[in-house]
Amino acid sequence: MNKRKKFLLPAAGAAIGFINGFFGGGGGMLAVPALSALVLNDEKKAHATAAAVVLPLSVVSGAVYLFKGAADLPVLLSAGGGVVLGGIAGALMLKKLSNEKLATVFYILTIASGIYNCIR
Repeated sequence: MNKRKKFLLPAAGAAIGFINGFFGGGGGMLAVPALSALVLNDEKKAHATAAAVVLPLSVVSGAVYLFKGAADLPVLLSAGGGVVLGGIAGALMLKKLSNEKLATVFYILTIASGIYNCIR
């Protein structure tokens, strides 16, 4: 990895952490393109690495929200089970898609999410 990428990777990590902490999620939407552009040429590795990076980040952000009284514990526990099951299903599905299909689905969902949030 060259010097520029060695600087950009932690800077991208800081931006991802800020976005995830500030918005309560969404770090993975930045982590995947950042990892793809900076160090990983394999789309599946970028997605898997992003999930692994965002997991502890989300746990820490969630704990801060809970301790500050900004999160609803019963909702968190209820939704958490679904998130775990969905995460397992998604990780298993990742193996089945080609890099091209994975990238297409990811970017379509990213754009659709942006459009939806702008019009609602």
